[in-house]
Amino acid sequence: MTITAGTAQFSTAGRAAPAPKPYDPRYDPLLAPDPGAGRAYAPTWWVASAGTPPEDDGPVVRDLDVDVAIIGSGATGMSTALYLAQEHGIQATVLEANQASWGCSSRSGGQGQNASGRLKRSQWIQRWGLDTARRLDAEIRSGFENFRHLTTQIDCDAHDGGHLYLAHRPEKLAGLEAESRVMREQFGYRTRMLTAEEVRRDYCDEREAAGALFEPEGVGIHPLKFTFGLMRKARALGVKVHTSSPVQGWHTIDGVHHLRTPGGVVRARRVAVCTGGYTGQALSPLLKNKIMPILSNSVVTRPLTEAELRATNFRSLTFLTDTRTLRFYYRLLKGNRLQLGSRSSVSGADAEDPVHLRLLTDAIARKFPPLAGIQIDYSWWGWVDVSHDMMPRITQPEPDKKIWYAVGYGGNGVSFSTWAGKRLAERLTGQDAGREVFELPIYRSPLPFPNVLGLVESPAFAPFRRMGQRVLYKWYWWRDEK
Repeated sequence: MTITAGTAQFSTAGRAAPAPKPYDPRYDPLLAPDPGAGRAYAPTWWVASAGTPPEDDGPVVRDLDVDVAIIGSGATGMSTALYLAQEHGIQATVLEANQASWGCSSRSGGQGQNASGRLKRSQWIQRWGLDTARRLDAEIRSGFENFRHLTTQIDCDAHDGGHLYLAHRPEKLAGLEAESRVMREQFGYRTRMLTAEEVRRDYCDEREAAGALFEPEGVGIHPLKFTFGLMRKARALGVKVHTSSPVQGWHTIDGVHHLRTPGGVVRARRVAVCTGGYTGQALSPLLKNKIMPILSNSVVTRPLTEAELRATNFRSLTFLTDTRTLRFYYRLLKGNRLQLGSRSSVSGADAEDPVHLRLLTDAIARKFPPLAGIQIDYSWWGWVDVSHDMMPRITQPEPDKKIWYAVGYGGNGVSFSTWAGKRLAERLTGQDAGREVFELPIYRSPLPFPNVLGLVESPAFAPFRRMGQRVLYKWYWWRDEK
């Protein structure tokens, strides 16, 4: 097995970019004060295949006065900047700690589902009732359709082929059938169940599949090409993107936010935080202990041969996930490489342990036996922003502070992040006042603190989250596999 790393050279407003600092594979947002400054990308397939990146505006090199500062240049940050410029005439300044779209946008699975957060639609009904669930569905569906439209405007290897939710054991089929029925009868989706034979005949010979739920709404993308496309659109409208400019200090004087970067202080009247799983504990008290960063590992194989394609019967680029709690997500990419990902270590310190790579290569061998031992060309991991109630927030947590954030997608932000950016732009400009849509749960309340059994919410539980995570991972494995 060999693993290679991709490289990308950036330019800053027509100038050669400074050489990036080494990538830190052990970075951990719960422990590090910030994700570094000017670090290289993770060695992902997306970075290696994204092509010529957009120009940026280089590091902040002096004090700046701006109207809106956006922290984070991923899909949420860039779409917020794009919609502020496109729909509200505001040219925001984006601050990025490392390279453009360095976090989730260069590491995710690229699966654009009609979802956001970790909860299914049946769970929305249980938590908020059918009426709210239907209004939330309409909002997230609007976000998905907006994303789908953007993928037709941006060259991002988009495949609009729906989503297969595979039962990895026969006893998981009943739950999938129940969810399919809810989606059809309560929300009007054209979902359908597939037998194991239909999956293997029409999609791929996935040996663990006992059947599947097919959702027609699903677009697989190259996530870095997509976010680069958003960035090009935003910069064409006057948005500034400053790389190598982490926010290393933040205080507010007379309502103006002073964001200290290595090259100067950015004084902003309004601030939007779009940092996802890379939200450091020291960034803002409004976000401390509000996100549980979870590591996810991904691999991409060498291109499959024609014989291997026949042996695995890959007939579609439609993406797949399985029904494990610590789910696997996978698909055939353009160019016939297999991509597969799942959970990783609990902490950054343990991220390089080969056991996490073996989890993925063993899964390839189980799901696609003809590919057992196939060469892995790219292997990486990245942090997922999971909120403590499993749903995102796009909100202004304190009305007297001109600070907004959009985080907490829980691994389902590929499509909804762009809509979150649109809604965040509306909130920043006061267009949310009195509108019913902003009464939905993802808009009307701040992120919660950790809780115990869903009963007690408190920051006091934060130091024990990873202890609980280790126990839960063992329990999930036992429940899923035994």
